[in-house]
Amino acid sequence: MKEREGQYAWTATVGEKGQIVIPKQARELFDIHPGDTLMLFGDVRRGIAIPPKAAFAELIGKTFAEKDGDDA
Repeated sequence: MKEREGQYAWTATVGEKGQIVIPKQARELFDIHPGDTLMLFGDVRRGIAIPPKAAFAELIGKTFAEKDGDDA
């Protein structure tokens, strides 16, 4: 597989309790720390996605942003 800048692939083993360990390089790259809560999105055809935390901050900001002219 040809390596592309900014794109990575890792493997993780699922334990008996259904837990996985996120590889150290991935945790460092995406600023993931013990106690962090991650959201997983699943699609039966496309698989599981774990978006970076910054994506949620942006999404929530846009979701709850006041629109010009709103009296909320």
